[in-house]
Amino acid sequence: MSKFLIAGLGNIGEEYENTRHNIGFKVLDYLAKENDLKFVNDRLAAVCEFRLKGRTLILIKPSTYMNLSGKAINYWLQAEKISKENLLVITDDIALPFGTLRMKGKGSDGGHNGLKNIQEILNGVDYARLRFGVGSEFHKGKQVDYVLGKWSAEEENSLEPRIKLATEMIKGFATIGLQLTMTNFNNK
Repeated sequence: MSKFLIAGLGNIGEEYENTRHNIGFKVLDYLAKENDLKFVNDRLAAVCEFRLKGRTLILIKPSTYMNLSGKAINYWLQAEKISKENLLVITDDIALPFGTLRMKGKGSDGGHNGLKNIQEILNGVDYARLRFGVGSEFHKGKQVDYVLGKWSAEEENSLEPRIKLATEMIKGFATIGLQLTMTNFNNK
């Protein structure tokens, strides 16, 4: 049976709930709710798992805070004996317009501290990521305030269909694979 580690990036704590930086958590919360799953606090992450077409998907929301996400991901890859090819990281991306979804098999950290830490700990950029565009509507020097800020009312109203599409992409990654998922979903 194939196992997949799906890591949604974010920060734990009430003050970070519903912020742009926590979109990885929000996507996994939606996927868990859709499958009637509950996250359980475990080593370095909140965890749940489910089966999909003969595959096991282990969902983690690292409790290490964003900048140390690699520690939790590395731990769960090893604990569950999952290869890097079966890792998918969901993250916010200010380089993409709001709601734009892009899956890639590898790439730079793009200045994202969570991805930077994962790259350092996993020794490379060769892992799949699903980048969720949060836009870049901030003034120079205000990037941190923006990503740690709450969604605007307009964004909040448009979020659910994009999150639902992100969950379909996650399922695609585990069932039809990276290439076909990119072909079918990128640019939708």
